[in-house]
Amino acid sequence: MNELTTIGYSYAEDSAAPVIGANATVRSGTIIYDDVVIGDRFSTGHYALVRERTEIGDDVLVGTRTVIDGETTIGSSVSLQTGGYVPSGTAVGDNVFVGPHAVLTNDPYPIRRETELTGPTLEDHVSIGAAATVLPDVTVGTGSFVAAGAVVVDDVPPDTLATGVPAENRSLPESLRTRNDI
Repeated sequence: MNELTTIGYSYAEDSAAPVIGANATVRSGTIIYDDVVIGDRFSTGHYALVRERTEIGDDVLVGTRTVIDGETTIGSSVSLQTGGYVPSGTAVGDNVFVGPHAVLTNDPYPIRRETELTGPTLEDHVSIGAAATVLPDVTVGTGSFVAAGAVVVDDVPPDTLATGVPAENRSLPESLRTRNDI
């Protein structure tokens, strides 16, 4: 850690220092807010942001310039690659891969309507390809694979391939019927 890294950004008078497990690597430019709990072997790229009231498991990578907004839960053995966005209200399971510049969203009507913000749910062993977008309140089922560039507007059943714009659910090819090992 160096002078450009902030561990414990105080956003409220009563906020508590973050808790980070053993063997963490937090690279320069990273900001971790108060009221964050992170497990062991956490690692960031440069300029990652982890906002308040976020819980992160063990063995998690948060890539360079990835943003995790507050009130988010991320499981263990998760890889969030460079430039990803994880909004508040998102739940990410274990052994999940989110590719570079993938965007998860939580607002179905940006600035047009008042609505409850609900992020997507990525169940265990999900893979999200580069530059894919997953819309609010969508569940991507266990073992599913979202293709690069796909725009997921509806739930993806377990062990399914979602591809296209808007994404269509297809049978998961045999070559992708394995579990993630992150």
